[in-house]
Amino acid sequence: MREACEASLRRLKSDYLDLYLLHWPGSSRWPKPSRRWRRWLPRAKFAAGASPTSILTICRPLWQVPGGRRCATNQVLYHLASRGIEYDLLPWCQQQQLPVMAYSPLAQAGRLRDGLMNHPALNGLAREKGVTVAQLLLAWIISHEGVMAIPKAGSIAHVKENAAALELVLDENDIAVMEQAFPAPGRKTPLRYGVRVLIL
Repeated sequence: MREACEASLRRLKSDYLDLYLLHWPGSSRWPKPSRRWRRWLPRAKFAAGASPTSILTICRPLWQVPGGRRCATNQVLYHLASRGIEYDLLPWCQQQQLPVMAYSPLAQAGRLRDGLMNHPALNGLAREKGVTVAQLLLAWIISHEGVMAIPKAGSIAHVKENAAALELVLDENDIAVMEQAFPAPGRKTPLRYGVRVLIL
């Protein structure tokens, strides 16, 4: 990981990174934070960590390592139809005041996205509020404490549509309609994707 960061710095012709995201650890095993991070964090210009699993494997051990609490955000897959982080990861991040960055907040392409965008309850609520379903979904994401969304935007029109979601306020009834249509899991579920992002 350190070698990859250094290579990025060389390509950017810089000696500093605001954030370094390791989206997926690949085929290599994740190093134990207790050894590697102790050596690297105190002198690092940047730091990053990632895990596709849970807070128990990376976040909590990282918090015990000197410099580990410099973590700036935790980027994970999160949208109305994928609410697994609400079981334990989101509450832990909120308790630690670690911001969560939701990627694919409008779901990824395919049946799941179609199921969200075409859901009768969501379409009815969107019509009632005079907004798009995408704006509803983004407003729902950012209504959670400490959560930000990074939606894809393929055009200026998409950027403007996404930005308008910042002005949309959902009340308790709106949220109830959305969450009844797509309930949170009642038990711990595997996190299919995960990213830990740190800043020094």
